[in-house]
Amino acid sequence: MRMIKLSLLSLAVTATTFSHAALAQEDLGNLLTQGKPILDARYRFENVDQDNALRDANAQTLRTRVGFQSGKWYGLSGLVEVDNVSRLGDAAYNDTRNGQKEYAMVVDPDGTEFNQALVRYDHQYGNGVFGRQRINLDNQRFIGGVAWRQNEQTYDGALAQLKPLDGLTLTYAYVDNINTIFGPDNGRYDNRTNPANIEGHSHLINAQYVVMPELTVTAYGYLLGLDNIAVTTTAPLGSLSSKTSGLRLNGIVAGFSYALEYAQQKDYADNPVDLDSEYYLAELGYTLKGVQLKGGYEVLGGDNGTGNRAFQTPLATKHIFQGWADQFLTTPADGIEDAYIGFTAPLAGGTLQAWYHDFKTERNSDSYGDEIDLSYAHPIPGVKGLVGLAKYASYSSDDEARTVDTDKVWLQLQYTF
Repeated sequence: MRMIKLSLLSLAVTATTFSHAALAQEDLGNLLTQGKPILDARYRFENVDQDNALRDANAQTLRTRVGFQSGKWYGLSGLVEVDNVSRLGDAAYNDTRNGQKEYAMVVDPDGTEFNQALVRYDHQYGNGVFGRQRINLDNQRFIGGVAWRQNEQTYDGALAQLKPLDGLTLTYAYVDNINTIFGPDNGRYDNRTNPANIEGHSHLINAQYVVMPELTVTAYGYLLGLDNIAVTTTAPLGSLSSKTSGLRLNGIVAGFSYALEYAQQKDYADNPVDLDSEYYLAELGYTLKGVQLKGGYEVLGGDNGTGNRAFQTPLATKHIFQGWADQFLTTPADGIEDAYIGFTAPLAGGTLQAWYHDFKTERNSDSYGDEIDLSYAHPIPGVKGLVGLAKYASYSSDDEARTVDTDKVWLQLQYTF
């Protein structure tokens, strides 16, 4: 709420700086008359079946989003967006806040909060955003919004983008609070790995240059000061504070897409744990008659120190990496190697996806297990903006001491106005 009030105050202060002559040239009423409402509703059924003592989870939730995107006045605009997540039917699942610990986990707690509330300024050489906002950098491997979950992850802070040259984008963001998927509220059932709000002081630096269609170069440094969260429930607070520096190359050559990436992670801020781990990615894709084929190899390094000192991505949109069953949201202490292959294809007016993952430890290449993921999305005939989705993930464990056989099924309807 503090960031929301600051955003509205910033808009008022900025407006007073324009001269009377400027006001005559562009109508302040454009902020309202050229604005548009935001309406989005997403119903989801999620079933989780795990080969352990937990009862199967069956969750029905509805995420409703309403808001308003203003028009522009001399580059200034604003946005306000409120989300409500409501349970439908029985609470036969553990949402991390409802105390249903005998069930498998479905992280979609009930609640209502401001998802975004911001002021934005656009210029021909860039833009600036102040307030509660969505931040998705590159492929969201390190910084993202976790939009798959019903309560999206958003950021309180300020972001600036400069585009001084064609193809060059420089991004800097300062963040002092992260509104996580576990919110909007803490309670007696949460723990130090899943706070509703992550407090601290973080700096996100990203420089991307599109050299040519065949090559885009991205360099980044993410300095995460995360004060009130830990890598495990028994680890010290602040143990996820880190400095990640990396370089990514990607492009399309003769119909083949590729991505190569390397990053190094060190401890940062007041992290009481010494971190020193690495990240690697090599990916190759090809599109043939509308079918997108892709395979890759991703490594998040482990560490032989005490506790879990592996390469972590606490602010990533993790669901789109390392399998939809979400078995590796926290990188295990021995690290992880993920070899994957799959495709996306048009089918009967919809989109079909299929993926296979093989997981091993990074330190000694022992097998964790493998996973198969399938999904099909299709617009619902006769209702503009309504899309249906069926999705399935099946993880088979080869290391029952650290992972568990897991099947997940999702059925979803989403309407966007």
